[in-house]
Amino acid sequence: MANFLPRGPFERILKKVGAKRVSQDALKEFATIMEEKLINVAKEAVTLSKHAGRKTLIGEDIRLSRNKQ
Repeated sequence: MANFLPRGPFERILKKVGAKRVSQDALKEFATIMEEKLINVAKEAVTLSKHAGRKTLIGEDIRLSRNKQ
């Protein structure tokens, strides 16, 4: 899967939870895993929205899809 989000925010997350330094390899792996999870939540949220007969994605769709993951 192509990485499409910038790496900076992922590095900041890792440092915020205690990492002093983050290798490029670790950053790439972390970003790839998180992007996959984000895509899965988004896909499920869209499915829930369509099932409800809506074209608009709402916060509840996101919350419900996150809980299903």
